[in-house]
Amino acid sequence: MTQATATREAPSGGSENAVGARVKALREAMGLSLRDLSDRSGVSPTMLSQVERGSTSPTLAVAEKIASGLDLSLSQLLRLDEVQHVVVSRSGDRRVRNSAGHRIEELTPPLPGQRADVSSHTLEPGAGTGGVDDAPMHEPGSRETAVVLKGEAVLYFEGELHKLGEGDSVTFDADLPHHFENQSEEPVEFIAVIAAGLRRG
Repeated sequence: MTQATATREAPSGGSENAVGARVKALREAMGLSLRDLSDRSGVSPTMLSQVERGSTSPTLAVAEKIASGLDLSLSQLLRLDEVQHVVVSRSGDRRVRNSAGHRIEELTPPLPGQRADVSSHTLEPGAGTGGVDDAPMHEPGSRETAVVLKGEAVLYFEGELHKLGEGDSVTFDADLPHHFENQSEEPVEFIAVIAAGLRRG
């Protein structure tokens, strides 16, 4: 008599591909490739692809690794399909990246289907955006608005220079070549809001 081996699978939230769809949405919201998430989670790209497509359900152990790679707890990953009208992002819990004098703090949580992203940026003197670890060029049709909170920033948009002082704001097509620089002797702080998929007429 053959005895089947039971494995504990992660709850699917009422849909066979609910977890996979969330994983894919969260991964893309963070600008990660399957290989990037594999490196962060320790789960193979093949397994991640199968989970995202819904062709396999991850065990709780695998789901926990994936959640860790997405900077989430297991419970956060598995509950993201629930209706949440308010999501509070605490100052000490947000995702922060540093790259050559450029500090980026993500103010919006990585929710599935999210079409806008708000981030806080600090540029040390001589630093600029567009470093190796910075976010890639945004998807076609994206638009960005930046507001300078402190100091003086310089925006280079398609090779053209725009100087921005404290309180100034600028809006531009984020899928075209651009970067910010701090050419002053004091740190620069600004907020950036990126809305995805806004088509130009």
